Amino acid sequence: MANTLLMPKATAVWLVDNTALTFDQIAEFCRLHPLEVSAIADGDAAQGIKGMDPVMTGQLTREEIAKGEADSNHKLKLSEPKVRVPEAKRKGPRYTPLSKRQDRPNAILWLVRHHPELKDAQISRLVGTTKSTIEQIRNRTHWNSANLVPMDPVTLGLCSQIDLDMEVGRAARNAPPAAPTGDTLLPASETEDLPVSETGRQEAREEEEKELDADAVFAKLSSLKSERNDDED
Repeated sequence: MANTLLMPKATAVWLVDNTALTFDQIAEFCRLHPLEVSAIADGDAAQGIKGMDPVMTGQLTREEIAKGEADSNHKLKLSEPKVRVPEAKRKGPRYTPLSKRQDRPNAILWLVRHHPELKDAQISRLVGTTKSTIEQIRNRTHWNSANLVPMDPVTLGLCSQIDLDMEVGRAARNAPPAAPTGDTLLPASETEDLPVSETGRQEAREEEEKELDADAVFAKLSSLKSERNDDED
């Protein structure tokens, strides 16, 4: 979160005109050079700039000004802001510490293998690399391809799990719909009332005839067995 002085030159103009603070105190508080504050007091600098009261903006208190006027060695302190303004995010690749830059190729290889749906720009945002490096690792033309080992960028500390999940979800939303895999069997509830074809009727009749023939064979065997028993008697 940012906690910096708003309009430092305008604040310096007001402090020079309305307080007994030294030039060094004003310069340090406003992040200016003491000679520039001296030039403001002489009217040689900041001409046309209207002074801004830091007390009205809540960045300095009357008590803090009084302490500075009573003690020339006192350093003015900014008041805690009531509303914190987030710092503007810098556009471009993510900054990677020097100690972790050697791990970036391994992280890129892991992302390319486990999340092929990610675009080069998304990988670049996650690990702070260039598109040419990503392309070299994809094509196995990187100078150190033989020694690369896929490693999770979250484990390496190159990005957070939240950032990775966000990029993967974004890639999934932008991905084209999956192609149909082909015809599949219909559920039984849809096939119960379908009309039976002629081929199906023929197959059913053949099955019935087979069952009838089997019954006839067993009946004949039973009669032959009974006749044999009569002859023995």
